[in-house]
Amino acid sequence: MSTSSPNSPADLPVQRDREPVPVRQVLRELGIRPRKALGQHFLHDRAIVRRIVETAQLPPDALVVEIGPGLGILTEELARWARSVIAVELDARLAEQLAEHFHGTNVRILHGDALEVDLAALTGQCPYFVVANLPYNVAAPILERLLTSDHPPERLVVMVQREVAERMAARPPAMSYLGVLVQFFALPRVAFRIGPGAFTPPPKVESAVVVLDRRTPPLPKHHWDSFFALVRAGFAQRRKMLLNALATATGMDKEMLRALLQRAGIEPSRRAETLTVEEWLRLWRVLHEVVAS
Repeated sequence: MSTSSPNSPADLPVQRDREPVPVRQVLRELGIRPRKALGQHFLHDRAIVRRIVETAQLPPDALVVEIGPGLGILTEELARWARSVIAVELDARLAEQLAEHFHGTNVRILHGDALEVDLAALTGQCPYFVVANLPYNVAAPILERLLTSDHPPERLVVMVQREVAERMAARPPAMSYLGVLVQFFALPRVAFRIGPGAFTPPPKVESAVVVLDRRTPPLPKHHWDSFFALVRAGFAQRRKMLLNALATATGMDKEMLRALLQRAGIEPSRRAETLTVEEWLRLWRVLHEVVAS
């Protein structure tokens, strides 16, 4: 959750700009209807767009990757601040329109799926930032792919569903698998919230912008799979005590597992959502020693 004080601007929904982008008119002119299957909710508030880009704190020579540019309102602002922008759009109709609109500028439009794009090839192995209004229905898998990539971004500034943003930045006793995943790779903070009225069509939920600053992962890559398999096992039956959840998922003897949890300094009666990333790492190391011996 946000570390801002209760009355700080970061904790309050941003007010809409008085001159919003006429999204419905633009969509009608292009013959496009928002597609629920793609999670399309078009941001039309220029004040929020400016605040997102300011939050990103981009250096003048920044290479920015934007995912899901939609009608390009955020893309236009990014182009003013960054050296170059690569915008990845899944919708072929929008990609074609954007490519025409940004022809001859510092913006490159790529028609493709962010879950399949080779990020290293896309950026030419150069350092880059991700700034995006992520499609809500695929935000979590996109974030996982970006964070676990062989060529991850330096910083991510993304708009997601408010509850998702809060899960990413949560602390015990409100942890989740997503929270552990994000905090393993990055230092997250919720920057500000946004109400549904800033979008066309308006979503049924609030949104939030979250900043993820990359950190060095605490384990080498060849151990990531086994570490996250352990975390998934713990959260698979989150209402159960950690001892029972892990015993069910791993098939390990309960008494042995109890001893290993205590060796890691974790009470067997605790639940997965109460563990910090550091405690998951301690538990993984104890289990890894047993498996390796």
